[in-house]
Amino acid sequence: MDIKIYTSTGCFYCTQVKELCKRAEVEYNEIVIGEDIARKDFNEEHPNCEGFPWVIVDGKTIGGLIPTAKYFLKEGLVSARKE
Repeated sequence: MDIKIYTSTGCFYCTQVKELCKRAEVEYNEIVIGEDIARKDFNEEHPNCEGFPWVIVDGKTIGGLIPTAKYFLKEGLVSARKE
């Protein structure tokens, strides 16, 4: 599974999506906007981005934290029960 997470420095939701990946025990590649890629280049590559984090799994755009959590639930990577 190839997971790319585009993040913004200091973003609470970006931190949460990375924690979700750790909980699911999946590796991911973090790309920090403004450090690893210029915002202009990111915007040209992903014009439909609605905010950060922006998650792409195996080339398919998932979206932000909530869509990613729903995707992980559907794929059985995490459970809904609280531990």
